Formats: sequence, structure tokens, C-alpha cells
Amino acid sequence: MRIIGGKFSGRKILDPLDQNTRPLKDLVRGSIFNILEHSKLQKVILKDSNVLDLFSGVGSFGIECISRGALSVNFFENHKNSLNILRKNIELLNCKKKTKIFQEDVFKISMMKNFLKKKFDLIFLDPPFIQENINLLIDDIYKMKILSKRGIIILHRNKKRSEEYTHNFKISREENYGLSKIIFGSFN
Repeated sequence: MRIIGGKFSGRKILDPLDQNTRPLKDLVRGSIFNILEHSKLQKVILKDSNVLDLFSGVGSFGIECISRGALSVNFFENHKNSLNILRKNIELLNCKKKTKIFQEDVFKISMMKNFLKKKFDLIFLDPPFIQENINLLIDDIYKMKILSKRGIIILHRNKKRSEEYTHNFKISREENYGLSKIIFGSFN
């Protein structure tokens, strides 16, 4: 796995060691950033943004954000093997000052409000494809008011899965890549 763009472009990062983590493929990650940087539909400016990376795995998405100029990334990961690799990847690229890692169950994010004192311009959710209660998490994010006014949520799901999302979540764009479906949205 490698970083696609920005100051770390071409640099390799460590892959997960087990089958429990499904890293975001380079092609999908590249497409997401192409949309973020060039689409008129999205209003997020990645440079100097604050990013919340939920279900962060080994950190490929959040580290890509740092590479492309994000001010900070907060990572949430609960799987011990992925967490160890995430920490190694951050050290490998010497970007610890721009990161904060939470070893917590993402579904307990509402209890973390005191630690998440800023608004996020970009919130990335990459849960296991079998995860079914994503609306609970989206509702918690909405209630916590941690998405900035112009911020967006990006959700990575299996394209074969048909899901209804909470009424607060407004989808602005949906893209399919192989088995992946990328959903861009915000709150009403």
C-alpha cells in the first residue's frame, strides 16, 4: 500500500497483518481524493482541514489527508493489530504531531465529546461491510455537532448492500468501484 498524493506521494505504508482489516484500495482512495479536490459538489478544502477517521484501520485514509495538507487527523481504531500498524505508519512518516489516536469503540464516540473539542471538515467512516448499525453512529455525529458547516461525511460500504440512512443524512454523491460504494453526504 502506498500514499498516492501530496508530500508523502509514493511512500509505502505497512499493510494489515490479518484478514480482520480491509484496507481501502489505492484506486478507491485516489478516486475519493480526486472528487474532494476537483468536484464542484464538494465544498471541503483539504488543506488545513480537521479530519476524523473512524474505523481507521492502518490509517491509509487519514495519512493521505495529512499528506495532502490536512491540519490534523483524529483516528479511532479498536482492533489491536491494526492499531499497532497505524502507530508504526504514523512514526514511519513522522507525522505524529498532526495526529491523535483513540483506542475506542467507535460506537462510544458520544462519550468522547470532551476530547473532540473541534469541528471536523471531513469525517470518514469505513466500518466493516457487515456492520449494520451505521445510522446510530451518524446520529451520534449529528447530535454532537462535530461536523463543520461546510464539512462532509464520506462513508465506505459494500455496493451490494442496500441501506437506508437516517433522515438527518443528506447524500450528495455516490460512486461505485468494484465491490465498494462511496457515499458523500452532510447534514440537512
